[in-house]
Amino acid sequence: MQQTDIRILLVDHQELVRRGLQRLLDDMPRLAVVGEATTADEAVQLARSMKPDVVLMDVEVPGIGGLEATRRIAQLDQLTRIVVVTAKAGDPFPTQLLDAGASGYLTKHCTLEEIADAIRVVHEGERYISADIARQMALSMLPGKEQSPFHRLSQREMQVMLMVTRGQTVRDISESLCLSPKTVSTYRYRLFDKLGVGNDVELTHLAIRHGILGLALESE
Repeated sequence: MQQTDIRILLVDHQELVRRGLQRLLDDMPRLAVVGEATTADEAVQLARSMKPDVVLMDVEVPGIGGLEATRRIAQLDQLTRIVVVTAKAGDPFPTQLLDAGASGYLTKHCTLEEIADAIRVVHEGERYISADIARQMALSMLPGKEQSPFHRLSQREMQVMLMVTRGQTVRDISESLCLSPKTVSTYRYRLFDKLGVGNDVELTHLAIRHGILGLALESE
């Protein structure tokens, strides 16, 4: 590995995806895959120990999820850049992930060349958002355009919502996010109020209607 190589940590629960990306990226100039993670928790641990230059993060990676993993890795080392990869351009929470510390945002439908370009751009301290995601973000801000109610949620509320809709209990969420059960319950009822739902079932149905839960299921 050359001294100028950009060291990359791949985060995706699908081995075939990781293996394919590793082979392809290692053949690209100045790029070197130095580690792989299958869960969000493992990604945080490896980012802490390996200090990669760039983390290529699947947004729906199991465990605490891509959103929380992005937040934690961004807090670990400001020199580590994070490029989030999503299955759909219509992903309903790009703003939360960018606010959490992501420097790049791509869809899995992009080309290898675009992935490589995004990695190089964020490594230089810039942001990179693929054209299809940027277009969706711009359209959502047009006057008269109905926004998803999930845009009202904070980063932490969004994370709790994602874990609730995947069937995780308050205790599970408490242990994963290092929060007290009382604090998790507070977040849970706060997001119920913001979204106008009364229980977990209604929340799950709302997530399905807005494509959030469907996105998670497709990637599992």
